[in-house]
Amino acid sequence: MKARTRRSAGPAALTRLLCLAAVLTAVGLLPWLSGRDPALALLRARSAEQDPTEEALDSVRRDLGLDAGPLSLLGGWAADLLRGDLGTSWVSGAEVLPSVVFGLQVSLALMGASLGVALLLACALVAPVLVRGRASAGAWAAMLAAVPEFLLATVALLVFGVWLGWLPTSGWAGPENMVLPAVALGIPAGGLLGRLVADALPAVLDERWAELWRGAGVSRARIAGAALRRALPPLVPQFGMVAVGLAGGAVAVETVFAVPGIGRTALGAAKSQDLPLLQGSVLTLLALGLVTGALAALVRRRLLGPALRDASLALPPARPVRVRPAIPLSLFTVLAVTIGWGLLRDPYAVHTEARLAAPSVAHPLGTDGLGRDVLARLGHGAAATVGTAAAVCLLSLLVALALGFLPRVAGGAADIANALPPVIVGILVAAAVGPGTGGAALAVALISWPALSAHAAALVREVRASAFLTAQRAIGASPLWILTRHVLPSVAGPVARHALLRLPGIALALASLGFLGLGAPPPAPEWGLLLDESRAYVERAPWAALAPAVALALLAGLAVSGAALARGRRTGRPAPAPARKENPVGV
Repeated sequence: MKARTRRSAGPAALTRLLCLAAVLTAVGLLPWLSGRDPALALLRARSAEQDPTEEALDSVRRDLGLDAGPLSLLGGWAADLLRGDLGTSWVSGAEVLPSVVFGLQVSLALMGASLGVALLLACALVAPVLVRGRASAGAWAAMLAAVPEFLLATVALLVFGVWLGWLPTSGWAGPENMVLPAVALGIPAGGLLGRLVADALPAVLDERWAELWRGAGVSRARIAGAALRRALPPLVPQFGMVAVGLAGGAVAVETVFAVPGIGRTALGAAKSQDLPLLQGSVLTLLALGLVTGALAALVRRRLLGPALRDASLALPPARPVRVRPAIPLSLFTVLAVTIGWGLLRDPYAVHTEARLAAPSVAHPLGTDGLGRDVLARLGHGAAATVGTAAAVCLLSLLVALALGFLPRVAGGAADIANALPPVIVGILVAAAVGPGTGGAALAVALISWPALSAHAAALVREVRASAFLTAQRAIGASPLWILTRHVLPSVAGPVARHALLRLPGIALALASLGFLGLGAPPPAPEWGLLLDESRAYVERAPWAALAPAVALALLAGLAVSGAALARGRRTGRPAPAPARKENPVGV
C-alpha cells in the first residue's frame, strides 16, 4: 500500500513543483509581462515633469536591467531573492523588504484576531450538535460562509461605523480599529468551520463506538472530545484552506477599512505599477498560503498518529441541510424581477439635477453620485456579471473534464490553485494585462476548476470500476467507444450540474474583483464596482450602497439554498469527499 501511495504521489509532486515554478516565474517576469513600459512608469514616478525621451528611458532601463531581456531579468531577480533582497520601490525609492515585513505584521495580527472570531462562532455552531447530537444551524452556517468578506466589511462600516458611530471606520491606531475588520473576516471563516464540523459530528456520534461508550456509561464530555478528535483529521485540510481564504479576504477588508496590511499593499502596488513592491507582496501572500497548507498537513499527521497516517481515513456521509424549495425560488424571483425591471431602463443616462436622489417613483432605488438610476445599473450589471460567470463556468467544466482523466497530474496543480485566493491571482493578472472584465474572468477561471476536477476524477474511477464496463471490454468494445458512449456521458452530466451550482459563487468572486478595481472599469454597471463607487458618499446616500449589497446577499443566499436543495434531492450515495474541497474565498 505504501508503494502504491508513493507511485501516486510522484506525478502530483512533480506537477506541484512545476506549477509553483510557473507562478514564481510569472512573478519574477512581471516587469517584462506588464502591458506598460516599466521604464516609463519609473520615470514618471521619479519626475512627472521630465520628458520621456528615448535617452532618458534607455537610462532607466539600464538602471533596472531591463535592457538585457527577460531571462536576464528573471535570473537577476531570483539571485536577489535568494540573498533576501526584494528590490527598491519604483514609487518611493525605499527598500521593499521593510514595507513587506510591516504589512505582513499588520495582516498577521488582523488574521489572528479574525481566527479568534471564527473559532468563537464555530464553537457556537458546533455546541448544539454536541448537546443534542444533531445539526441545528446548518443552513445559517452555510449562509454565513457564503457571504463575501468585502460585503460584510461594507455593511459593518455602514452600520456600526457611520450610522451608530460605535467604532472607527479606518486606520490602524489601536485595538478598536481591529474590531470591525476582524468581524468581517471572521464571520465567513467561522461559518465555514462550524458548518464543516457540525455536518460531520452527527454521523460520527452515530458510529458503533459512540453507542458502546454511551452504553458503558462514559461521560458525555469524554464522548464529545473523542468525537471531535475523530472528526477533525479529515477536515484539517479544509481548515488550512480557511486560513488561505483569510489571506485573500484580507485584501478587500484592508482596503475597506484602510488597514496598512500586506493585502492592501499589494493592491496599491498593482494599481500604481510599483512592480518590485507588488512582487514582494505577492510572494509573501503565496508563501503564507503554502506554509498554511503545510502546517495543516502536519497537524493532520499528528492527529492521526503513526498507525493511520497511510490510511484513507474518511468521515461518514454528512447529513444534507434541509431547505424548503420555496426559499431558492423566492430568492430567484426577487432577483429576476429586479434585474428584469432594471434592464428596461438606461444605466448610463446622467441626471445631474437628481444626484444622490432618494428612492422615488421615478427612481425606485435612488440615484448615484452622477444622477444615474441605481435600479438600471443593478439590472444591466447583473446581466454582464452572470454572463461572464457562465463563461467561466463553462471553461472550468471543460478543464475539469479533461483533468478528471489525469488525477495524478491534476492533484499537484490543484494544490497550488487552492493556495492562491482569487484576489491574489486577480492582482497578478491585472498587473500583467491591466484591469478589465477579461482579466477578472481569467483570474477566477484559473482557480475555479479544482473542485470540479476532483468530482470528475472520482466519477471516472467509479465508472471505470463498474461491472458493465468490464462486460463491454469482454465483448470487444474499443477504448474510444467506451470513453465516448459510457464514461463521458456518465461523468459530464453530474459535473455539469455541479458547475451550474457554482455559478452564483463565481459571480460573487467576479464582483469582489470589481469591488477592488480589478474588474470592469467605470462606467460599467458591475455590482462590485457599484458597491465600491457608492462608498464615497455612503453617509449621504446609503441606499446607493445598500442596493448592490442586498443584491449580492441575495445571490449568496441563492447559491447556498440552491446547492443544499440539490443535495437534498440527490438519491443514492453522496458525492465523494474530494468534490467538496473548494476555495472558501467566494469561488
